[in-house]
Amino acid sequence: GNGYTICSGSDDNTIRIWDIETTKQFNVFKGHKYSVNSVKYGLNTILSGSGDKSVRLWDIRSGQQIQVFNGHKNTVCSVEYSPFVIKNSTGNSNVICSGSWDNTIRFWDIRSNKNELYVIKGSENDEIRCLKFIGLEKKDKTKNVTYDMNLCYGSRKGFIRIWG
Repeated sequence: GNGYTICSGSDDNTIRIWDIETTKQFNVFKGHKYSVNSVKYGLNTILSGSGDKSVRLWDIRSGQQIQVFNGHKNTVCSVEYSPFVIKNSTGNSNVICSGSWDNTIRFWDIRSNKNELYVIKGSENDEIRCLKFIGLEKKDKTKNVTYDMNLCYGSRKGFIRIWG
């Protein structure tokens, strides 16, 4: 958030923004049909994943849902704003990703009417539980790139995998 607020997802199917100094909530986002398992603050948006198998993008200022991304076949456990930018973008990240008990990580372009960009399938008979992008500095500069971006994910079976 802005340093004065935190965001929470709940079993009551809501997302709430809280003032950390007063411990009072000042906004509630409703729309998920099942518990909210993962939330991420963006600059002006919140990203959420739920037991209803959806990923949702919310406008913080208006409190309104902007988009719903469907495609997972099971509970969404983790959501992330991706550091990747699609060509012709303004430079802001327009790619999000989500991990699910359906053992997939899905990438979505938030500008393109909910289009799914790419799917990564995890290990056989497993579930994706968490996601994290990690940037590592490269020792040698190649094609003006000074770092490598890796996607790490954890699974129900306890494995941590790196993709990238």
